[in-house]
Amino acid sequence: MKRPILFLLILLISCGGEDKPFTPALNSLGDNDDLSPGQVELIFTTLQNYPENTQAAFALIKKENITFYGVKRQNDSLVEIRNERSVFEIGSISKVFTSILLADYVINGKVSLDDHINDYLEITINNNISPTFRELSNHTSGFPRMPSNFLLGSLFNRDNPYKNYDEEKLEEFLSEDLELENEPGEKSAYSNLGAGLLGYSLSKVSGMDYQSMLEETIFNPYEMSNSTTKRNEVNESLVSGLDKKGNPTSNWDLNALVAAGGILSTSEDMAKFAVAQFDTTNSVMNLAREVTFSISPTMYIGLGWHIIYSNAGDTLYWHNGATGGYRSSMAVDTDKRNAVIILTNISAFHEHAGNIDDLCFELMASLKEEKVSAE
Repeated sequence: MKRPILFLLILLISCGGEDKPFTPALNSLGDNDDLSPGQVELIFTTLQNYPENTQAAFALIKKENITFYGVKRQNDSLVEIRNERSVFEIGSISKVFTSILLADYVINGKVSLDDHINDYLEITINNNISPTFRELSNHTSGFPRMPSNFLLGSLFNRDNPYKNYDEEKLEEFLSEDLELENEPGEKSAYSNLGAGLLGYSLSKVSGMDYQSMLEETIFNPYEMSNSTTKRNEVNESLVSGLDKKGNPTSNWDLNALVAAGGILSTSEDMAKFAVAQFDTTNSVMNLAREVTFSISPTMYIGLGWHIIYSNAGDTLYWHNGATGGYRSSMAVDTDKRNAVIILTNISAFHEHAGNIDDLCFELMASLKEEKVSAE
C-alpha cells in the first residue's frame, strides 16, 4: 500500500467534521492551600476552552511531597474536584512501562539489550529483518509507525481502531509484509508497532501476558492497585473519554499492540511510579533512563523515556499519551526530585490536545519557584 493512501486512511480515521471552538468556562476554582495562585491560573488558562465534562487529574511532586489536584468543567464552569483515584487511559506513557519491563529483564539476565528478538520468537520475520530489544525500545528499529494491515480494518471501527488487531494479524504482517523505512540505528522514528512488538516479544521470553508482567514487575511492587490493562476491573472508577467535539467516545482496546498504549491508571498510582524514579539505587529504573540515542542537542531517548535537556540546565524525563478519548503527560526531574503528572479525558484529536504537554512543562518550571505542600 502506497504512503499517500496510508495518509488518507489515517485522516479518515481521525477526522469527523470541523472542530468548533468552545465557549470559555468561568473560573470557579478559587484559592487552594496546596497550589500557588500562579499554578491554579496556569491550569485554568489551559483548560478553560475544552468541552463540558472535561476532567483533569494532577499530581504535583516537589521533593517527593505529593499534591493531588482535580478539575472538571461542569455547568460551563471549571470547578475543583477530588479525582486522584479516578481512572484514565494513559496512552503511550505505557511505552515507558514496557521499557521498564525490558530493563528488569536485562538486569535479571533474561535478555540483553542487543539481543535480536528473532531468537525468542516462533515466527520468521519478513526479509530477515532482525531488530534488537534496544532498537524497539528507543524507536531506532526502522519500523513503520503502524503495520499496513492495521489501517483498513480500523476504518470499520473508528472509535476503537485497535480492537480487532490481534496477534494473528500482527504475526501475519511481521512474517509477510514488514519492510523497513530506514536502516536500523539511523534515526529514532516513533513506532507504535515497534513498542507493541517489544511487549509481544517480552511475553514470549517470560511466558506471561503483558498484564501479568506489569503486575509482577511494576504494579504490585509499587502498590499501583488501580492500574491495569483490563478495563473491566476499573469500570466503576473510569472517567468517560470524550471525542474532539466533547461527546462520550469509546475506550480503546489495544489488543496485540497493548504494550504501545493500553494501560489505565490514576494520578495517585502514577505519582507512586514517579517517586520510584527518585531512588538512585534502583538499577532497573536507572537503566531505563540511560541515554541510548541522540535525537538533537537537547533531546535524547533512553528506554522509552524522552530525555530533555533544558536551557535552564534541567534534565527532564518525559512522555505523553493520546487515545481517542484521553490525553496525558508526565515529566520527572530526578535531580530535584520533582515531577508532574496530568491525566485528562481530552481527545487526542482535539485541536488543542497538545496544550496539555505545554501545561506539564509550565507546571514543572513552576515547581522550582512555587511552594507545593504535601498531601
